[in-house]
Amino acid sequence: MPGESFRFIHASDFHLETPLGDLDQLPPNLRDAMATAPRDAAAAVFEAALADNIDFLVLSGDLLHPVAAGPHGMSLLLDNFEKLNDAGTPVYWAAGIADDAKQWPEAVPLPPNVTLFPRDRVLSVPYERAGRVVCRIVGRSSEGRASLHVPGFQTEATDEFTVGVGYGTADAGALASGRMDYWALGGPHNHTDFDGGASAGAFAPGSTQGRCLDETGPHGYLVVDVDADQTARVRRVEADRFRYAHVSIDAAEIRAVGSLRNLLGQKITSLANENGGRHLLIAWDVTLTDPEMLSMVGDPIELLRHLRRDHGNGNPAAWTTRLTVRPPRNYPKSWRDEDTILGDFLRASEKFRKFAAGVPVESVSNAGTNDSGAAAGKPAATARLGGLRLMPYTEEHSDLSSTAATLLGELPAGDRDATLDEATLLGAQLLRGDKPSWGRKS
Repeated sequence: MPGESFRFIHASDFHLETPLGDLDQLPPNLRDAMATAPRDAAAAVFEAALADNIDFLVLSGDLLHPVAAGPHGMSLLLDNFEKLNDAGTPVYWAAGIADDAKQWPEAVPLPPNVTLFPRDRVLSVPYERAGRVVCRIVGRSSEGRASLHVPGFQTEATDEFTVGVGYGTADAGALASGRMDYWALGGPHNHTDFDGGASAGAFAPGSTQGRCLDETGPHGYLVVDVDADQTARVRRVEADRFRYAHVSIDAAEIRAVGSLRNLLGQKITSLANENGGRHLLIAWDVTLTDPEMLSMVGDPIELLRHLRRDHGNGNPAAWTTRLTVRPPRNYPKSWRDEDTILGDFLRASEKFRKFAAGVPVESVSNAGTNDSGAAAGKPAATARLGGLRLMPYTEEHSDLSSTAATLLGELPAGDRDATLDEATLLGAQLLRGDKPSWGRKS
């Protein structure tokens, strides 16, 4: 027997307690908009729920931490829950980790249209229209885990379309075993499709507003339309006010344009067109292949200033949060073969790099050592063991702080290659009499 068609909105991860991140400074013209962006994106969900003639709203966790978000964040939820209550629209909420149901103040009751699913058991709620059950919503709040325990959602089989509401992720096979028609999940901050997890789909819509460079691209919520034959159509709706972008630039692109500044300007124009009038927060990752390209880049610090001045003050704005220019690793063979200090320097740098890449100790000769085995005042064994130690070069600076001494004493493995790249470029420029124009991260 055919059922009835219905529509609902699925949203999650408002994180009203968390501001936008990955910013070394707040652009003065964007401060107010940045401060309200998470609230504006969450409010867009409720506005759509009131305007789009939906049957119910599904919220799958991490809406806010009540203490960290404070009364300002809680009032946004409560005010909009009340509006939906006045409109006769149910809300089904499975709490996650940030919005753990135990943290919701007992003195702040939820409106009667809001079902906050319990943590210790699954709850099956029928959604009815004119006395007829249209579908069932089966939910359970998180017990503090980032993964979803699918067996905890087992209920009796039913002919009605079933929506499973929970927090956390699971593989598609595990979700399929839960026998839900649609899984409404929360937890991931980026939109996630668990393909094959349910007949009508298994999704985590992601945060309504991205917060950092790990959360690039569109953010928003989902609108799910189910027809009388229980066929579902899922549509993504963008709600973010700011959009993060992480763009990699290779040497071929720079050569084609002839100037990194001009190339980035072209990229910003394209990004602005692609992202529909939203403010952009952009990180650039530029990779150079040879030192001759430095003239096409110029001073990265000055370039960053130009990008922020030329593109960061518009409406919408394209603000560069970070400009990383990775120096070349290959230098002309003629430089390395010179019987000069420059040649010695580049050969020593290459030997250190080989060690970092895992070349056996025996094959790395005493780079930068004198005949007695000392490397700039340190035993030769230190160089061979790969400890790129900088302290010996600062012995005349007795006023170094203990923090600085610790940092120079032993570089973390993850920073070793980048530091060696920077040092090699700076040394090569100085030894060739060039004006240093280097700044890896600005």
